[in-house]
Amino acid sequence: MNAEFIEALKDLEKEKGINMDVLIEAIEAALISAYKKNFGSAQNVRVEIDRTNGDIHVYFRKTVVEDVEDECLQISLANAQAYDPDFELGDIFESEVTPRSFGRIAAQTAKHVVVQRIWEAERNMVYEQFANKKDDIINGTVLRQENRNVFIDLGKSEALLAQSEQIPGESYFQGDRIKVYLLEVKKTTKGPQIMVSRTHPGLLKRLFEMEVPEIHDGTVEIKSVVREPGRRSKIAVYSKNENVDPVGSCVGSRGMRVQSIVNELAGEKIEIIRWDPNPMVFVSNALAPAKVVSVDIYDDEKFAQVVVPDFQLSLAIGKEGQNARLAARLTGWKIDIKSESQMAALSSAESMDEDESEDTLKDAPDWEEEAQAEFYTDADDLEESDKEALGEEI
Repeated sequence: MNAEFIEALKDLEKEKGINMDVLIEAIEAALISAYKKNFGSAQNVRVEIDRTNGDIHVYFRKTVVEDVEDECLQISLANAQAYDPDFELGDIFESEVTPRSFGRIAAQTAKHVVVQRIWEAERNMVYEQFANKKDDIINGTVLRQENRNVFIDLGKSEALLAQSEQIPGESYFQGDRIKVYLLEVKKTTKGPQIMVSRTHPGLLKRLFEMEVPEIHDGTVEIKSVVREPGRRSKIAVYSKNENVDPVGSCVGSRGMRVQSIVNELAGEKIEIIRWDPNPMVFVSNALAPAKVVSVDIYDDEKFAQVVVPDFQLSLAIGKEGQNARLAARLTGWKIDIKSESQMAALSSAESMDEDESEDTLKDAPDWEEEAQAEFYTDADDLEESDKEALGEEI
């Protein structure tokens, strides 16, 4: 190695951000193993690389002792002081043993170490780059499909879109530009593994933040998001500014803002709900597009009893219970939906049960009174001696 090698390491430090001293220390450690392997040495050695001209020096190291037990690792005090009178017991004695043919071995070893460190540095840079983007949207290009998994090209790396994270019915073709939600970045022996999703509620939230300036600047706040990917989703929004309509801001002029998000999510139907601190109002809003007659809240059970017009019952519940299910997840409340006629019939049945119970209690004989009367009547007919015996038994 020579001065050009040192200059190359300096360039790597600038381009890849790899500290030159750290790199040289790694090369020196690798050269120690290379020396012992190629020269069959059991000695304790130290390798030093000159930071200016790149020259390599190998030194064996021995501990100064009174009586030598291992000549490869120890040297007597007398022999050490023959080189330098200042040596004392316990000092480390060094002497250069650089082989003439060591230059070629050193060059190969250094190349291997540098390539490995560059690879590690690039992997770490990629990991840091994407770890900082966790829970955010990233753009990529569909690279290929393997076993129903889709691999996304992100430039310096690729991401895995697992089948479970794909929107049902959505097709992915090589070269398609795609937006994905960054779920997780894992460190592996083969480099960082980047996991992304198209079904996570966070994707919908980030898309609204990108599309709606009022959300980006904090005027409108997203309170809750729920999805059934590819089919339907609900998002609850709120604004402290009374002059700002949070729902209108998200919909946009002629619905253009929300429509662009619908297009990005393969036609997924998106309903924007006005959030309200009053749970009765919020539950009512969450069941849109159905109209609600009344909402009764049971705080202890986190339960809401909702009444809707008869002709709105199926709309409130939704196909396969989808609307009610999404509303419950959006609000965090258990929701029971009944029509007006169902509630009227239920109230009537409860009223009849109460009346019947009252009548039954009213007409029922007083068993305690009858029993006492019968006891005392019979007791009057007993002879005096029998009364005394009965008293003793009691």
